[in-house]
Amino acid sequence: MTSASMSASTPSAEFRAAGTDLSERRRSGVSQGPLIDITARPDTIGIDWGVDGAARIGAFTTIAAIAADARINGAYPGLAAAALGLATPQIRHLATLGGNLAQRSRCWYYRNPHIACLKKGGPDCPARSGNHLYSVAFDLGPCVAPHPSTMAAALLAYDAKIITDRRSGLTIGDVLGDGSNGAADHALASGELITAIQLSPPVRGERALYQRAISRSHAEWPLVEVCVRAVVSSGSIQFIRVAAGGIAPVPLRLSASEAALQGAPANPANIARAAHQATAGANPLPMTGYKLELLSGLVHDLLERLAA
Repeated sequence: MTSASMSASTPSAEFRAAGTDLSERRRSGVSQGPLIDITARPDTIGIDWGVDGAARIGAFTTIAAIAADARINGAYPGLAAAALGLATPQIRHLATLGGNLAQRSRCWYYRNPHIACLKKGGPDCPARSGNHLYSVAFDLGPCVAPHPSTMAAALLAYDAKIITDRRSGLTIGDVLGDGSNGAADHALASGELITAIQLSPPVRGERALYQRAISRSHAEWPLVEVCVRAVVSSGSIQFIRVAAGGIAPVPLRLSASEAALQGAPANPANIARAAHQATAGANPLPMTGYKLELLSGLVHDLLERLAA
């Protein structure tokens, strides 16, 4: 679920669980180092519930199991919808939550074994001056590849905490960084293993939705994805969380959209303003400006549905 150093004299090793992404990188020659096979322990698989209604999800729990769990769908519907929306049924059946969080970049320059890039120890990001059609619209660092984890974007909306074999209480930002390190897809230490994800109890009366914009009907990586949670009471928005993926080197909380709605009437004017604010701070590349329209459109659609 992340890389692990074996010793100072050997190449960096990688953990292998289901290996849905690792197998592809091994076939292409992008990944060539040693492997450390890991298996689930009882505390790293399945979903446990606290007396306060909060869920703890083991990192070895499959994406399919999360998507199919009725209690998760009731308490954390945005998370369940995100799990159901990613990849294919076959991949969801094998892929794990921890693996999804710690997966490697989908950038075609990174995936080409014959091209050097920052994430492979190269001097620069070839996508920045090359074909970056699917790259970031919020340019936060030297690498312009968006983070590939759908589950990270949804967990960010749910203020989830990550537990590893060394630390607990980590935020999504702690694990994935802030986008400024173009050489890494996460900020875990060498050999550090994600073991579980702790969710907070659902907010009373909250609803949540997830939606993605993709370039074909099924089994495609999102161009933009958004998860929104809200509590609408007496016509006003009492609680709001908006998180997006596919737009930056890390998933982003859209704080300007949240600020436009917190405590405000859930009317069309405020929803439109919040959708417009979703792109605050964006600095798209020459080929990624289209993502801003997708982002504001998704936010607007989800907010309208939640306020209805």
